[in-house]
Amino acid sequence: MGAETVDLLVIGGGMAGLSAAARVAAEGGTVVLVEKAERTGGSARFAGFVWTTPSVEEMRRVNPDGDPELATALVDGFTDGVDWIRSLGVECRPPVPVLGFGRGHQVDTNHYLDTCERLVRDRGQEVLTGTWTSSLLMENGVVRGAELLLPDGSARRIEAKWTLLASGGFQGDPGLRAEHVHPQAADIGLRANPHSRGDGLRLASTAGAAFGKKDAGFYGHLMPAGVSLADPARFVDLALYYSEHALLFDTTGERFVDETVGDHLTTMALLERPQARGLLVADARVHRDWISASYVEGIPGVDKFQLCHRAGARAAVAESLEDFASMPEEWGYPGATIRDRIEEFNAAVSGDGSIAPARLLDRLPLDEPPFYVIEAAPAITFTFGGLLIDAGAHVLSAESSGQAPVPGLLAAGADAGGLYRRAYAGGLAPALVFGLAAARTALGETPAPAGR
Repeated sequence: MGAETVDLLVIGGGMAGLSAAARVAAEGGTVVLVEKAERTGGSARFAGFVWTTPSVEEMRRVNPDGDPELATALVDGFTDGVDWIRSLGVECRPPVPVLGFGRGHQVDTNHYLDTCERLVRDRGQEVLTGTWTSSLLMENGVVRGAELLLPDGSARRIEAKWTLLASGGFQGDPGLRAEHVHPQAADIGLRANPHSRGDGLRLASTAGAAFGKKDAGFYGHLMPAGVSLADPARFVDLALYYSEHALLFDTTGERFVDETVGDHLTTMALLERPQARGLLVADARVHRDWISASYVEGIPGVDKFQLCHRAGARAAVAESLEDFASMPEEWGYPGATIRDRIEEFNAAVSGDGSIAPARLLDRLPLDEPPFYVIEAAPAITFTFGGLLIDAGAHVLSAESSGQAPVPGLLAAGADAGGLYRRAYAGGLAPALVFGLAAARTALGETPAPAGR
């Protein structure tokens, strides 16, 4: 180790990185946080709820193929994470249900992120923005810090006992999306900050880190097709959360997924359909009860259909099901087939008939005109595949088939993988919990594992 050695070097200043850096600084440790954007916060600045499942059993039900050790660590560490936020003077509102199976708190995320950064600086530690990480420092197979490229073009070497990768995943890189998510993912919309382009994966690969899991998927939402997402204000305003109560048809005019399991899961399913686009159909009941209503308690409801229409989405109101047969040819959907499928669906649910795909939750018919139609497309927020870690946020080694850690290397947030596989139970919560786990590791509060 050289003269400039810190307890923790954090690469990435989002929810995970700032949480880890602030916790280490608060406990008297030394830390340097590096963020390549001009401002810290990342995609966490666009989110407002910290939530996950209330129990390990519920997590296993909704995320059966995820890593059970990480799932347990998330659920067990959630309360401590919320307590940490509150200890900084940031309000966590009373718990509310989320997505029907989760529970969490509305948080002023920007207040939390800025408070973490201020704490780090007030304790005399460094936050370097506009700074790139060019390579990890390696010594006999141990990660010892990193080489940085400062805004003025000069290089800086920082040695560290622990290095945390928290750069936010790879959803901002079309090539990595195509390679690790789906070939059609290269062209989907990005409802996140543009800076998370796989830096953590690139750096960790030089240290022999394990990447996984195969076909893990991603978190995102259905958005109106063809509408620009350059303005982050649109990430929530235009998200078609109500798809859980509507019907979704692909370009062949067929349903292909149980929409009621969650918009975030329907999004992954649509990505794999022809042209990765589909028509989302609702009726007056759904418009009244869901499209115009609040999606989560505490968030005011808005008429998403009108918002999407004004934003230039392909949208229409049909006065009757017969109008579907007159769907414009340039839309590229067999309108008559969609009409028939809606009629068949209505007959089945009204008579307790079988439906394929199944309909687990909302089995009410779509039979109250008018009908609201929006062309939808998947958009990605963050990736599930990433560097395999353990509950202490240690990055696991590919050479050991994920059974032993890479010495000196940690990961949290969307840089870490394994927690979810084609399932989702919160994004800010894992970043918080495993960011704090990384801090505990760096402070020596948890023993380094000998293996798994």
